[in-house]
Amino acid sequence: MQKTSGITIQEFGGRVASVWQGLRPSTRSLVERALTSASPVAPTMTTRGGAPYDARSEWELSRLLAALDGRAKETGERVLSTEEVSELTRMAETCARVLHAEARSAEVFAQLLERALVVRDYARVDVLADTFAARLPPGEVCELARHPNPSVRALAHEALAQSPTGVLVELLGDPVDADVARDALELQADDYGSEEARWVVSALERADASEEDEL
Repeated sequence: MQKTSGITIQEFGGRVASVWQGLRPSTRSLVERALTSASPVAPTMTTRGGAPYDARSEWELSRLLAALDGRAKETGERVLSTEEVSELTRMAETCARVLHAEARSAEVFAQLLERALVVRDYARVDVLADTFAARLPPGEVCELARHPNPSVRALAHEALAQSPTGVLVELLGDPVDADVARDALELQADDYGSEEARWVVSALERADASEEDEL
């Protein structure tokens, strides 16, 4: 029977226990080590002593965090004691830190951003925004820019606007990301005063006008 502090995982309910038992040993070990460590997990490009990125581990950690956060909000389950609530919160925050160190996908960064925004932890939002801007490829940031949460969208648009103009121009050829890239170019031109972006936006507007004339 797994324990966090003196409390068993099973005391958090069936969903949390099921997700925990479904973790691979390597993923479970990441969380257990973080729970017993006095220092927080730092978000780096590789974890576990330089081991390469593990997409499955990221997915497992995301599921565990969702289960822990979900248990904290459930009203139909057994009411947790003060000690259990404290331990559930500690485990969720630890899982979030570990996941931040592992995350390489727009979906997971959106999960982390939304939970930070809900509690208005803007310092964490800033750290997450800096991390995804440096870590995610432009296409993944474009996915964040289409997220239903307007705050997540705004952060992604801001990150894209600070990308090299050439990167955004390359995205114009992608049928999915082109609109987001164009918005970012316009933001570069209008808010950041980029002459290169202004030239690109002007060229796009001329192309649009030419197409309209042909109709």
